[in-house]
Amino acid sequence: MKKEWARKEPADNDIVDRLANELKLDRTLAGLLLLRGITTTEGADLFFNPKLSQLHDPFLMKDMDKAVERIHRALQNKERILVFGDYDVDGTTAVAVMFSFFSKHPEVDMRENRRQIEYRIPDRYSDGYGLNVSAVEYAKDHNFTLIITLDCGIKANKEIDLANSLGIDVIVGDHHRSGDIIPAGYAVLDPKRPDCPYPYKHLSGCGISFKIIQAYAQKYGIPETEIYEYLDMVVVSIASDVVPITGENRILSHYGLKQINTKPRPAFESILKYSNVVKLKKKQL
Repeated sequence: MKKEWARKEPADNDIVDRLANELKLDRTLAGLLLLRGITTTEGADLFFNPKLSQLHDPFLMKDMDKAVERIHRALQNKERILVFGDYDVDGTTAVAVMFSFFSKHPEVDMRENRRQIEYRIPDRYSDGYGLNVSAVEYAKDHNFTLIITLDCGIKANKEIDLANSLGIDVIVGDHHRSGDIIPAGYAVLDPKRPDCPYPYKHLSGCGISFKIIQAYAQKYGIPETEIYEYLDMVVVSIASDVVPITGENRILSHYGLKQINTKPRPAFESILKYSNVVKLKKKQL
């Protein structure tokens, strides 16, 4: 692949001087901020000191109210829920966030052979990408009445039509561009769908999963501190899927990295240990 570097025009010197004076920064750093589109002290403060309170209201995303209501009804009625994700890092972390959050719900039955919530990750080679017919048939054979797709589903029109015909509702949680026709899911969450007013368009698939549990927590009185423990997986998805680290993603990344550096979950701690990242950090200190 041939790559071409696109050099940005130099920053306006007057604005650079103003930013440098107001923020007490070196002119070079002020110039870099300006090239990122940051021209005010308020914008610089958000850039250097992101706050979780600045995350967007998840209910700004089209169909979020319908998705949260349907999940809650499924939990209340003891319906079986299948969480289906893509096979890459973004998809698997998205599934891990949602499965982990809802499997801890006090009303969810997770006893052996009675698990109300299960997850399914397709095989890259035998299943291919996205929701597939075999997964829908598996859901029907095992009495699932709700499928939640994560990091996929926005173009699974045929598979979702099949699920509907079998009496299975589908909630789509995706971040890819849609086709000409939005699938007929019970709820279709995707900030890139043309009719979605959500203000930030570059969330990862795991970011969509996080926004769903954020909305559920907000709607049903669960302390937001209980959802922040999953930000480490969100930042891993952001880095792995190479989505822009701007706006809301920058906030999620900031706090996700803090969590990995202070209280990593066992999986990430093992990766850090065996990749010698921890030892390298100690040497630098």
